[in-house]
Amino acid sequence: MLPTCSIILFELMRHDVTFPLYVEVDRIFNLACPASPIHYQHDPVQTTKTSVHGAINMLGLAKRVKARILQASTSEVYGDPEIHPQPESYWGKVNPVGIRSCYDEGKRCAETLFFDYHRQHRMQIKVVRIFNTYGPRMHPDDGRVVSNFICQALQGKDLTIYGDGAQTRSFCYVDDLVEGMLRMMDSPPELTGPVNMGNPTEFSMLELAEKIITIAGGRSQLCFKPLPEDDPRQRQQDITLAEKALGWSPKVSLEEGLRETVAYFRRILAK
Repeated sequence: MLPTCSIILFELMRHDVTFPLYVEVDRIFNLACPASPIHYQHDPVQTTKTSVHGAINMLGLAKRVKARILQASTSEVYGDPEIHPQPESYWGKVNPVGIRSCYDEGKRCAETLFFDYHRQHRMQIKVVRIFNTYGPRMHPDDGRVVSNFICQALQGKDLTIYGDGAQTRSFCYVDDLVEGMLRMMDSPPELTGPVNMGNPTEFSMLELAEKIITIAGGRSQLCFKPLPEDDPRQRQQDITLAEKALGWSPKVSLEEGLRETVAYFRRILAK
């Protein structure tokens, strides 16, 4: 007998989530919103609309078709945290009127909408708080630290360090994040989240820069500039809930992930 095979059909659509969408689906991953400060600060009003109006429209779609819906929230809901590492129970320290607030508060409002729809309409929701994610297929002009450092190193430029470089982040490779999100979507209905998702190993900007220079094989030096307004000085997630409820933890080390990402950018920049 010939082995059975399944055929998966999909339709690619280009749509602005700030407007209603009418399709027939059973699961929705709402990832719409620029995540790089350079990009989301370019049009802060539209950024807020994308998070808030986008959440309303996607929740409306999920309600109509009775779909399960996952919201890609962010570690930025914790702001410049006073608790370290950050558990999901921490409410955060966010500047509501700063230059980053269009993204931070937009995502916080989206979480509010998701849980209100869940309580009021008994919808199946999933909320994950994503921490710094990187990997192949990032845009060379993404504007975030990993892509910035890699492109500068491969082009023989000095790496730009904002502040003294002691500020820390926890970097998660994209494959690990995708696995976590799929597990969250497939989890029991009672697990709504929010659930932190990221790699809890913490690195300073100086440590990250040194690793990228070593992997890229360049002779770049470090160039220090003033720290941007409201830039968090420390960020590390507590993933205890993800480990217990989903059996999930990241597998890819920073060195391994950076090698894959540097190789990708090397190919892109050579074109």
